[in-house]
Amino acid sequence: MSELGSIPPMPVAPPRRRSVLGPLHEPLFRTLWIAAVVSYTGTWMQNVGAGWLMTSLTMSPLMVGLVQATGSIAVFLVVLPAGAIADVVDRRKLLLFTQTWMVVAAAGLGVLTIAGIVTPSLLLLFTLLMGFGAVLNDPAWQAITPEIVSHHNFAAGIALNSAGFNVARAIGPALGGLVIAAAGSGIAFLLNALSFFGVIYFLYQWKRKPGRTSLRLGHLVLAMFEGFRHLRTSAPMKAVLVRSAVFSISASALPALLPLLAHPFGSQGYGLLLGFFGLGALLGATGLAYFRRRLSADALVCLATAVFAFATFAAGRWQSFAVLSVIMLIGGIAWIQILASLNVSAQTMSPGHMRARAISMYLLVLQGGLAGGAALWGEIAERVGMGRSLSYAAIGLAVGMLATFWFRLRSVETHPNALAMN
Repeated sequence: MSELGSIPPMPVAPPRRRSVLGPLHEPLFRTLWIAAVVSYTGTWMQNVGAGWLMTSLTMSPLMVGLVQATGSIAVFLVVLPAGAIADVVDRRKLLLFTQTWMVVAAAGLGVLTIAGIVTPSLLLLFTLLMGFGAVLNDPAWQAITPEIVSHHNFAAGIALNSAGFNVARAIGPALGGLVIAAAGSGIAFLLNALSFFGVIYFLYQWKRKPGRTSLRLGHLVLAMFEGFRHLRTSAPMKAVLVRSAVFSISASALPALLPLLAHPFGSQGYGLLLGFFGLGALLGATGLAYFRRRLSADALVCLATAVFAFATFAAGRWQSFAVLSVIMLIGGIAWIQILASLNVSAQTMSPGHMRARAISMYLLVLQGGLAGGAALWGEIAERVGMGRSLSYAAIGLAVGMLATFWFRLRSVETHPNALAMN
């Protein structure tokens, strides 16, 4: 003790300020991030093409709403098994399979559209196939984040993934609108098929440590039941799921009915409105760290939900292109504050060996709520009109904020055990 006491204490370095761009200095993360942005851009072009193509086939609000609903309905069918699969197999191989699946589905729809033989039913079928691929992909995709970014950049990596998605949300719809106006929806679908190849190339080259490779039915069923047991005992997980549900059901009205709101402005106008929404989300993502330092997760989500409720109400009342553009910009800023906060909680609410299953439950509730809500608001709009439907959705968002009193989000720092690889 005396000898140790004679050694002067080492100076303590001040904590390094973590930059939101820090993960981009890591080659593995940077390469996948760029490839993902390209893929996301193609996906948004596909979304614009599918929504616009349905309006050219039918003006039924229900059928237009079903385009978004059908794209997500696969969540109800396969997301929980997808989470279990991602926790018991090699995630790299699983992602290669799902990415290839989406290439084939997008290319098939593109060929049928160019041939002029696509029908509303075929459009919904291929949208469903794309949805199956995306749902099988998502739990594994989100679960690999700790494997491609260092621990101290993990939170920033999640934020950058959200920012990348919203860069694509800002670019993809506008680009999709231009492509559709110049060459038709079929070309937009084919470009989406091409956009997956960057991610496929990254996954093919990635030297990942092999994961588990069991696909036996008994193991998958046991893994799913372990996930349900974890849900029953995890208060943070219950809070994320409930808050995601009450938001997503009412929030789905605006994106589901936007193709009809934008129809008077043509495919380019529709793409630009989605682009303004994406631009707002991108602006919101850049300010996310600022708001999270000053507000609790609950306060931030409540404030952003109130703003999004106003945007939803306003979209049903003022429908000039200029006003709608401002509304979509504001809505995008609020949207990313809510979803990024929920996503951070979802990513950190469970240990590493349970991560994909926990994410799959979160995706089931979030995307399932968006899908079910899209069909619901399409049906309501068909009965009472778009203006009143959007007003009811805004009221639903406001009422849903009451869940904060019983289900509070926790700002959980990621523990090293939560980053353990599959």
